[in-house]
Amino acid sequence: MAARLVEGRLEVICGSMFSGKSEELIRRMRRAQIARQKTQLFKHGNDNRRSVTHVDAHSGMSLEACAVANVEDLEKSILPGTKVVGIDEVQFFSPEITLLLDRLVNAGKRVIVAGLDLDFRGLPFGCMPILLALADDVIKLKAVCVQSGADARFSQRLINGEPANHNDPIICIGAQDAYEARSRECFEIDYKPLAEYVKQYYTGA
Repeated sequence: MAARLVEGRLEVICGSMFSGKSEELIRRMRRAQIARQKTQLFKHGNDNRRSVTHVDAHSGMSLEACAVANVEDLEKSILPGTKVVGIDEVQFFSPEITLLLDRLVNAGKRVIVAGLDLDFRGLPFGCMPILLALADDVIKLKAVCVQSGADARFSQRLINGEPANHNDPIICIGAQDAYEARSRECFEIDYKPLAEYVKQYYTGA
């Protein structure tokens, strides 16, 4: 029996805040548009930092996008004939996003997503671990640490100029006013609940 040819692929762009994830997503989507492929770009409705109608990179790059509230709305918004689906801040979506993206890839679509691989505590963020494992291509970007100038992998959340507490809400929309890119040496958190994360997500406890 001949193998079924699947043309779809999943590309995951990840890294800390200010690492250029949205810029890389926009770049890839624009290249697809130049190639005259039908594209759609989406973002989570919670991400309204600059605009609800565009994905905006910190570099100033911008591309029109459709804001959706959840995975169901995202699936309903994908038009017939769309070849390339892009999603920014994918970590904000529920875990069911992984199932949708897998269906899209198996339907022959090129899917490009960008998101934070670590939350403000330095732990894997939402659906990202599964997407990284399923990806055909992983692009891991780094920012520049504002304190040391070294490569930055962490998103330091600040409250009144001080590091946030690990018990604070996981999702807190913000930019330069609430976050800094930090290297491992400069990253600060009062407690990193890695043991609890492993127990919850890998042992089912």
